Amino acid sequence: MFVNSAPEDICVIRLSAIGDACHALAVIRTLQHNWPGARITWIIGKTEASLLADIPDVEFIIFDKSDGLRAYAKLRRTLLSRRFDVALCMHASLRANILCRMVPAPLRVGFDARRARDFQRLFTNRRIPAVAGQHALEAMMGFATAIGATQGELRWDIPIGDADRQFARQYVHGGSPTFVVSPCSSQRSRNFRNWSVDNYATVIGYAQQTYNCRVILTGGSTALERDYGHALARRSRGRLDNLIGATTLKQLLALLDAAAIILCPDSGPAHMATAVGTPVIGLYATSNPDRTGPYLSRQFTVDRYADAVEQFLGKRVSDVRWGQRVRHADAMALITVADVTDKLDKFFAS
Repeated sequence: MFVNSAPEDICVIRLSAIGDACHALAVIRTLQHNWPGARITWIIGKTEASLLADIPDVEFIIFDKSDGLRAYAKLRRTLLSRRFDVALCMHASLRANILCRMVPAPLRVGFDARRARDFQRLFTNRRIPAVAGQHALEAMMGFATAIGATQGELRWDIPIGDADRQFARQYVHGGSPTFVVSPCSSQRSRNFRNWSVDNYATVIGYAQQTYNCRVILTGGSTALERDYGHALARRSRGRLDNLIGATTLKQLLALLDAAAIILCPDSGPAHMATAVGTPVIGLYATSNPDRTGPYLSRQFTVDRYADAVEQFLGKRVSDVRWGQRVRHADAMALITVADVTDKLDKFFAS
């Protein structure tokens, strides 16, 4: 334990991405449960702030990386007269490491040596204990326990305003269960987390015919996501609501909060849904769900990661680095339609 008394001022650094920001919020709620009087400041990315920055009992400092060097200068001015008991650098990237070093705190806590990327050890003076095989949320929770907090029941409590709930009510209402499908993950180089349009279309048809589901498509505004939306809408012959590129993060959260269940690959909406208690059918082949899967929906997660590691890396899961990606374009094809409909059946049976 790195502190001898209850901290009064805590600074958290976690810039992105949406899923990891949701994990960080669970950690912050744990800190608040242990020390209700502590003042907590969160240095956060601009996109993530649009989802979380209206939380009333946390101070947010938004770091907009698109501003370049001006963003660093702005943060330095903001922190100039501040003092914190501890800074928790829960983001191991060079950008976040630099920001952590700017926080005026005697204790700057980072990841253990194995997980501290981009020379984080040079920017921090304490490390959380090394623990093998942790989920990303559990790894972040190590920052709370390292400074003396005791983990209790997970909670998020993200505010959802009346206007956003009203938006959701246009699409989610009584009668049929609402099945949200968020088909795409972020478009990073060699990411390969997306399932095929044909497979999604088949599952959507099954959900509509078997369980009379009302289907809503959600996602961002990239060309790939819009192409998925148009293709799935055509295949469904208009029997779904295509909201891809048409919601804010808050509106999406309201939809997820009102929905029965969501289907998605390894992506932010899986963790947003977890934060509001909505079950997730997660599609995992290129990434390990034990590390990045929807934390409260493992019973509904389709896990073909071990198969992908064996087929495309020629190894067993125990032989690869924890969290290693399978960067092969065919890996997600290991997930069958039957894998997903079986999980859908399990959900409705429960």
